[in-house]
Amino acid sequence: MADIVTAAMVVIGDEILSGRTKDKNIGHLADMMTASGIDLREVRIVPDDEDEIVAAVNAVRARYDYVFTTGGIGPTHDDITADSISKAFGVPCEYEPRAYAILEANYATRGLEFSEARKRMARMPRGAGLIENPVSVAPGFRIGNVHVMAGVPSIFQAMLDNVMPTLKTGAKLLSTTVQCPYGEGTIGGPLGEIQKAHPDTIIGSYPKYLDGKFWTELVVRSRSQEAMDRARDAIEAMLGGITKAA
Repeated sequence: MADIVTAAMVVIGDEILSGRTKDKNIGHLADMMTASGIDLREVRIVPDDEDEIVAAVNAVRARYDYVFTTGGIGPTHDDITADSISKAFGVPCEYEPRAYAILEANYATRGLEFSEARKRMARMPRGAGLIENPVSVAPGFRIGNVHVMAGVPSIFQAMLDNVMPTLKTGAKLLSTTVQCPYGEGTIGGPLGEIQKAHPDTIIGSYPKYLDGKFWTELVVRSRSQEAMDRARDAIEAMLGGITKAA
């Protein structure tokens, strides 16, 4: 079986925490990670504060194989992600020659001034590699296991498409769903026993309500088809026993 590969995400921005901007990147990253057999284990949302960003990035990069950040790499004064990541790695934040050339050429082609604010988007930690941006040109960057990308969803998604082929993947998590006509109060005890008896699976219980009726969706996840099938069979047998007793 392939190794388990893990990831975390750090979402950066006061606008996310205040509710002015609704995040659309977490779900997309989760979908992409799941499809590639990478476990997204943690998501942190932090403000535009250097110490908070440094602490969050250093915490998760030590625990997981990959870290993805979004937000804070634009041209304005509050775009402090590049400086913060540089501090987290203990290296200078400086103009990256290739990024600088890409941006300079782009603004020249458009007849726009390559201002000091726009030059900020070429700043990144010393030793970082570029993540190409096919949407608006300004690149993201990677250093160590940390991938730093834009917060604008269309740009984030395009950058992530360029990152995905560079990642190692793990064993994909399989899943199957059992529709349960009973509420969690009825199945909670026996379902817990089934989980204990099948440690190679993750069993989730999700209450549902529609048209005045309650039921529960039970989802079994595992990297082993056989283990998943055994747990599903145990759940179905448990539900069958409740039905007969009713």
